[in-house]
Amino acid sequence: MTAATYGIVAPASAPSLPLKTAYGFGSVATGITETGFNYFLLIFYSQVMGVDSRLVGLAVTIALLFDAFSDPIVGYWSDNVRSRWGRRHPFMYGAALPVAVSYFLLWNPPADWAQEQLFWYLLLLSILIRTCITFFETPASALAPELTSDYDERSTILGFRYFFGWAGGNVMTVLMFFVIFPAAVTATISNGQFNRDAYALYGIISGVLILAAIIVCAGGTHSRIAALAPAPPKRQLTIRTIFGEMYQTLASRSFVALFVGAMLGAVATGLSASLAFYFTTYFWGFSPIQIGIIVAGVFLSSALGFAIAPIASRRLGKKKGAMIIGLVAFVGSPLPIMLRLLDVLPDNGSPFIFWFVFVANTIDTALIICFQILTSAMIADLVEQSELRTGRRSEGVFFAAVTFVKKCVLGLGLLAASFVLTIAAFPADAQQGGVSPDTLWRLGAYYVPTILALWLSMIAVISTYRIGRSDHEDNVRALSQRRSGEPGQ
Repeated sequence: MTAATYGIVAPASAPSLPLKTAYGFGSVATGITETGFNYFLLIFYSQVMGVDSRLVGLAVTIALLFDAFSDPIVGYWSDNVRSRWGRRHPFMYGAALPVAVSYFLLWNPPADWAQEQLFWYLLLLSILIRTCITFFETPASALAPELTSDYDERSTILGFRYFFGWAGGNVMTVLMFFVIFPAAVTATISNGQFNRDAYALYGIISGVLILAAIIVCAGGTHSRIAALAPAPPKRQLTIRTIFGEMYQTLASRSFVALFVGAMLGAVATGLSASLAFYFTTYFWGFSPIQIGIIVAGVFLSSALGFAIAPIASRRLGKKKGAMIIGLVAFVGSPLPIMLRLLDVLPDNGSPFIFWFVFVANTIDTALIICFQILTSAMIADLVEQSELRTGRRSEGVFFAAVTFVKKCVLGLGLLAASFVLTIAAFPADAQQGGVSPDTLWRLGAYYVPTILALWLSMIAVISTYRIGRSDHEDNVRALSQRRSGEPGQ
């Protein structure tokens, strides 16, 4: 067998519903870790533990840069590893316990440590968690194009991953606002968001769910190992060979479009996520229960995004669907804040304000989830195009490369959020209702144009992607002819 013909072994049947469910459920682990880093970490370490917000942003940024370099290593390694459990599953099983334990420790820092010590504690644990989750997430993501080559079925399979990723992360967020934060109110702490005991319990529950999700995903897809693509033929691998093969794999205009788009989107995501609870808590003045209701709307959002994505794929194609849905979603995302800055909304405390923000957030999040599903399926469709050029299947490299750039710059979004707080003169250890209107106005005024510029730049870059339905089907057909030895290739 040569490098040009080793390609994927076609599964005997289309992925079943139980298999797709188990595969998607693994994203609960990623959803929980990402939600914690994006939404709770800054407010916990800065407002509860007393670490300067800029140091928190710096720690997470450094950790992401360290972790980012593990992505291409794990991606290339999982494309080429040889084992009786195939290319992906050894990594998935091996990551389960380290991720769960380190995530628990992140939310249980020593109570009597100084700010400098807490900074190093946060930095080292962040590096460990990010690296360990890479050993699960990169191989798991690479399974999607191996499970099916069908253009629309890939959107469905990845829809399961995004549904469980969003819903799974949201379970813990809703639990925090509906149960844990209210239970953490004491005589001296009027808002449970500022009680460190709440986050300690969050770490315990999250660690258990992360462990369960990874084991279910790896175990639920274990039966398909024999039907997945084998590793390429053995060859002498030098540093030059490895980097040469990675460059050859990624030398595609369509990949560059997704790569740069992912970079811009990651900065925007980090900025938006890091300030989300600052806006709900301080800007809008919502109670923990109201915030919990808004967050609970993400369950509906994930279901809607999961349902819309395959329809958009079939009727519009992935690129066109992503462009249209993305424009609506990202222009609409900061709309409530814009309207508040323009003073066209009623005062905080009005029932209209809460329901307006709730409906807008639920719809917008559904469209964002749909956009993410479609763009991930676009990454999957690069695999066959690359195999025609290189003779290698490199699912791990493609997904790792996109994850690499996201991690490299996602911390920049958190860092940007910390500087927005600084230039808005947002006070440390602020209590709800204790921030001046001028400070809140500056917070929104600096945030809106920044986030819009990032989102719209991302959409413009992704518009240069070139693989459509007919292109993908031609690639699959050409590979089938090549492997069967038919003429024409």
